[in-house]
Amino acid sequence: MASFSPLFPGLTAGDSISPDQDQLTGTEGKSVTMKCNYQTSSSYKYLYWYKHDSDLQAPQFILWKRAKGSTDEHIPDKRYESRTTDTSTELIIRKLTLADTALYYCAVDTQ
Repeated sequence: MASFSPLFPGLTAGDSISPDQDQLTGTEGKSVTMKCNYQTSSSYKYLYWYKHDSDLQAPQFILWKRAKGSTDEHIPDKRYESRTTDTSTELIIRKLTLADTALYYCAVDTQ
């Protein structure tokens, strides 16, 4: 897992996001939780997760979720879940498979 900060229109100097740990392992059939910590002065925050499993392809969108206090989210694959606070976002992957082996990115959009 690594941090990912694409250039969103609202991203301002001082905004940051970074992984809680650099490497994480899991067991097939079990769940795993990844966490990124972020800082922004914006009250309007969207947190994103992406999966990158091949240098030949662009990262794949997993989900987006508004920061704590909102129920807005888009999570197409129900094996994934996200929890957010005012300073962190978590990605939970249930029923791990070998195909989940990848680099995961977190991003924040502060429009």
